[in-house]
Amino acid sequence: MTTTQHPSGAANYVEISDLTFMRGDRVIYKDVNIAIPKGKVTAIMGPSGTGKTTLLRLIGGQLKPDQGRIVVDGHNVPDLGRTELFEVRSKMGMLFQSGALFTDLSVYENVAFPLRVHTDLPEDMIRDIVLMKLQAVGLRGASHLMPSELSGGMARRAALARAIALDPEL
Repeated sequence: MTTTQHPSGAANYVEISDLTFMRGDRVIYKDVNIAIPKGKVTAIMGPSGTGKTTLLRLIGGQLKPDQGRIVVDGHNVPDLGRTELFEVRSKMGMLFQSGALFTDLSVYENVAFPLRVHTDLPEDMIRDIVLMKLQAVGLRGASHLMPSELSGGMARRAALARAIALDPEL
């Protein structure tokens, strides 16, 4: 794999090259090239329906491109097996518009979920991390609430706390 260097000297964390993705006969992306450098904040912006979520799902391996490469941290995502994809995803924090909280888990349990799945941390450390992340998004006092009891803004903040629970690289 060839890694492109960003002007700052940092290697790219995500490199998308010659990406084509279609839904049926509709072309969503054709020959797209994107480089996201390590250590930099990158925004993907555009009007509703222009493929921002689709791009994130391609990067996360939830969708497969029709052609091209999607390299995350040196791994070509479309070629990864289930175990390798799981490992790469553990370094990502994705937050979608819907929030995607588990409806049958409390806010606390939603934030604790990735910590329990991706780490072997003891419960007391998980508790400290969860409360710290909830404090960071202003929801420490709402840890016991169920997603159905949250306002839309609170649900998005709870989903953000879950997305950053593992201090993801991406």
